[in-house]
Amino acid sequence: MHRIYDEKRRGQLVPSFYKQNLMREKVTQLLNEALKEHTHLFLIDMEIASDNKIAVIIDGDQGVRVEDCIAISRAIEHNLDREEEDFSLDVLSAGVSRPLSLPRQYKKNLGRNLQVKTTQGQTIEGKITQTTDTEVTLEWKAREPKPVGKGKVTVQKQAVLPYTDIVEAKVMVTFN
Repeated sequence: MHRIYDEKRRGQLVPSFYKQNLMREKVTQLLNEALKEHTHLFLIDMEIASDNKIAVIIDGDQGVRVEDCIAISRAIEHNLDREEEDFSLDVLSAGVSRPLSLPRQYKKNLGRNLQVKTTQGQTIEGKITQTTDTEVTLEWKAREPKPVGKGKVTVQKQAVLPYTDIVEAKVMVTFN
């Protein structure tokens, strides 16, 4: 089979991965600029699918309001050219069901109950009492056998967990 080479199209075809990388760079730049203007917000995750569906997940030190999502969305959407590349954009808050992934999220949830799965296979439930850039401290009460005699006694427990030892951490929602 003989192919006809079209000299006019030479150099005009751009591989899709190259376009996607350009889109990622542009969205990342716009997102970083928007987050500089809204310092109480921070990025949890950003994905761009092959069909240019952009999903941005943000969190905030005092939570995320609808207005925050709108502001970030506008900062990105109004600076991308739909004539150049078609896309869809969703800006979402992290939500309580999403596991914590950044030290800033642990700090934000100070005083709340957390369920943590560790790299050693343990599951710990406790209240966040302290956070640093490298670890979180949890405290909880447990019933243990008395050192002497029969029965159980309530004891205060504490665990200091480096973030590197945490496989998954979720805020436990309680309804009073």
